[in-house]
Amino acid sequence: MDKKATGISAKQRRLAATATVLALDSGAAAAADASSVQIFGIIDAGVLTQSKSAAGGRLTRLETSGLRQSVWGLKGTEDLGGGLKAFFNLESHFDTDTGGLHGTGDNGTPAVGTVLFRRQANVGLSGDWGTLILGRQYGPALLAHIGTEPRAFKEQFSNLYAWAYNQLEPIAGAGSVNSNNDVGIFFKNSIHYRNTFGPVTAGVLYSLGEQAGSTSNNSILALGLSYSGPVTLSFSHEFMKDQITGEKVVKHTGVGAAVPFGDFTFKANFLRGENNNADGTTSSKVNGLGVGVDWKWHPMNNATVAYYDNKDKENKSNHTKNLVISNDYFISKRTTIYAQAAFVDADAGATGAAALKTSIVADGSFKPDAKTTFINVGINHNF
Repeated sequence: MDKKATGISAKQRRLAATATVLALDSGAAAAADASSVQIFGIIDAGVLTQSKSAAGGRLTRLETSGLRQSVWGLKGTEDLGGGLKAFFNLESHFDTDTGGLHGTGDNGTPAVGTVLFRRQANVGLSGDWGTLILGRQYGPALLAHIGTEPRAFKEQFSNLYAWAYNQLEPIAGAGSVNSNNDVGIFFKNSIHYRNTFGPVTAGVLYSLGEQAGSTSNNSILALGLSYSGPVTLSFSHEFMKDQITGEKVVKHTGVGAAVPFGDFTFKANFLRGENNNADGTTSSKVNGLGVGVDWKWHPMNNATVAYYDNKDKENKSNHTKNLVISNDYFISKRTTIYAQAAFVDADAGATGAAALKTSIVADGSFKPDAKTTFINVGINHNF
């Protein structure tokens, strides 16, 4: 072809060739950039009725988060090559019945009820060596027991709230203060390492105290271990130090086991929550025992029967005995219809803030020195 007829000089052809190479290189880089961002969430709501309230009368309400908490969030990963990945998690907790942000267990700033990403706001790296997470996040202690807690720490009628409220005092400033602890479930200013060694998964978390002149005051150490083999075993321990004195104002320990047998899984979980004042004197010491059985009686149905006995050894009249019967009907992979009933027998000392420490009910709204029946039917959808 005649070069003059084409109207393209040799220099222009070289520039075009260079541009083509750059474009191909750019396309290859885009293909190699194996990154993704997802939006995810759970929306859960149902009707909850109880035979007696703390005020004495029957109470019926539209309740949020009967099975699992209502959340929405963003998460993303990037493949860095060589088995190394970067990731982030942002997870917000809201109430389906009102649409408002769920209150937090933070002491100090940010103010309660203003934390957009109350559950998670973290970034990290993972590889063959394990996972490192920096920021606000779930603690390894609670995560260790999900397979052994009789109701897998469901949002209503499990020992999730006995766990949480027994780590509440330094949040409320009742004799001590730790500003990194959000009810022993979420931790601020934290560094968390996790890894799996054969059947054993281990996690250790440290929340920096961030107090001038001290590397210990206001800090938190949390450990969780789980074994998944023919049986499931779990162990956890965590403690929180006072912001001023450095005393261990919360000490929390748990052990658990789950044993499968055909369509049944038998579970037992024990927790000990000890709250101390800033001077080290004990204010409460709660033993929480949960036992139960899951029955996969149909591919779309799972029934659970669980019994909880929670007692404050420092205030022996703060004692609840609880029976829970429930069934989850899995309409699809994303949607579950649940029905659950709880029978709470509370002693006279299970009242006010003290009642929360022995409670399986989210707001501790049972009547003290009485027997209260709760019935909750709802829908849980994941996206």
